[in-house]
Amino acid sequence: MSNAIISLLCLALTLLVYYLNKYLYRRWRRLMLMPLVLTPLVLVGLLLITHVSWQNYIAESHWLLWLLGPATLAFAVPVYENMALIRRHWLSLSAGVLTATTVAVCSSVWLARLLALPESIQRSLAVRSVTTPFALAAAGPMGGQPDLVALFVVITGVFGMATGDILFLRIAIKQGVAKGAGLGAASHGAGTARAYQIGQQEGVVSSLVMMLSGVVTVLLVPLMSHLLWHA
Repeated sequence: MSNAIISLLCLALTLLVYYLNKYLYRRWRRLMLMPLVLTPLVLVGLLLITHVSWQNYIAESHWLLWLLGPATLAFAVPVYENMALIRRHWLSLSAGVLTATTVAVCSSVWLARLLALPESIQRSLAVRSVTTPFALAAAGPMGGQPDLVALFVVITGVFGMATGDILFLRIAIKQGVAKGAGLGAASHGAGTARAYQIGQQEGVVSSLVMMLSGVVTVLLVPLMSHLLWHA
């Protein structure tokens, strides 16, 4: 079987596994059945069993990765439709984005250093709290490894989505704006999906904060890299 056919079959298999996973998750809302969790595990298992190389798998499936960009931009539509809400809270949201970005990067790197992790992992962890397109854009200037960055982004999103409600309850956060900002800043796309499940206001704020956090991270990467590794 030629490599081109294998790549096309891998693309078809990826879509099939994903849609079957969505069907399962709609019926049984369990953390391990989330498409963001189960689909990658199933695909990795199938690749290992069939001995299909990563190069063959990604040859056609890379289009799915490319779609992350337009999908992220699509979150701007509800933000535009709710500009009145954004104007009311622009100052607190701006301060929150800057604070969240700084804390996310610094805490990730300092914890990695405390655990004596290699510098390549430290640099990859630094951008884990922004959505994948922005994280991959920041990975190069930061010196992180794209594959590790993508993995850390997914883990961060799933963890934040799974624990967000518990944390809000523990620290008595009740305002929709605060919940949306927290999910968007800490858990990017997965958190934003959860925010829309909570309410429209939470989803809109989460979308905005997710995008702004990504832009701020990409713009500040050279400065953060210099301060954390060259100062």
